[in-house]
Amino acid sequence: MKDRPERPLRNLELRARVLQGVRAFFAEGGFLEVETPHRIPANAPEPHIDAVPSGEWYLHTSPELAMKRLLAAGYPRIFQICRCWREGERGERHLPEFTMLEWYRAHADYRALMEDCEGLLGFLGFAAGAKPPWPRIAVAEAFRRWAGTTPEEALEAGSFDELVAFRVEPALASLGTPVFLVDYPGPCAALARRKPGRQELAERFELYAGGLELANGFSELTDPAEQRERFEVDRGARLRSGRDPYPVPEPFLRDLARMPPSAGIALGVDRLVMLLAGAGTIDEVVAFSPEEL
Repeated sequence: MKDRPERPLRNLELRARVLQGVRAFFAEGGFLEVETPHRIPANAPEPHIDAVPSGEWYLHTSPELAMKRLLAAGYPRIFQICRCWREGERGERHLPEFTMLEWYRAHADYRALMEDCEGLLGFLGFAAGAKPPWPRIAVAEAFRRWAGTTPEEALEAGSFDELVAFRVEPALASLGTPVFLVDYPGPCAALARRKPGRQELAERFELYAGGLELANGFSELTDPAEQRERFEVDRGARLRSGRDPYPVPEPFLRDLARMPPSAGIALGVDRLVMLLAGAGTIDEVVAFSPEEL
């Protein structure tokens, strides 16, 4: 390890403390730590996420489907820290193999998860910016203030993701406080529940802190028929973009009918360590980047 620069070594020590802190936080909250298989027959068929093949199966892109099956089996509060793989993801904030923290609460909605995020980052010693509760800014309001259009118009024009990346996210970073971007338009629901009384919106949020997109959480869709329809739409989007269609995760859809009303969230551990370390790139907080192997 003599060739390793000093800063990453300090960051690896911080990383170890963060992982210990995350486990302590959820243990105090009555959550059960679980492990689910990394090699699975089918991921959620998301249009813009490519899985890494492993024989006739795939490495999981997230533990989401398996953890929801545990919710359906009767485990009300669970969390997992695990490695995930997504083909082709590489940049200053992306790695093709990365560490994900996911947690789920039965009989709760996305508002409880936002409070969890505030509690977790405070527990880990994150003190920058305003004290909780952190601002909740609706996607529609963010587009009105910083993108000069509506989310619906942006989706129609195919510019939604670009405007979020180049208009909304920099504006959120300039606020100097963590922010929850909430209530995404319905077409961005993926596996999220529609908002009661506002069916054009999804009960989904993303957490931004220190200029980083840290987490994506939502109230869970529990209707297997609607979820199957969404999977078919996503499979069609993959085909139209020239991507391989993935198998439908039938065991997940079967168990979804038994899942209680729940909320779940994925938080990028590498980016969390970046935030706490003040690191500029994800390479600074991992033991080895792919190029060093």
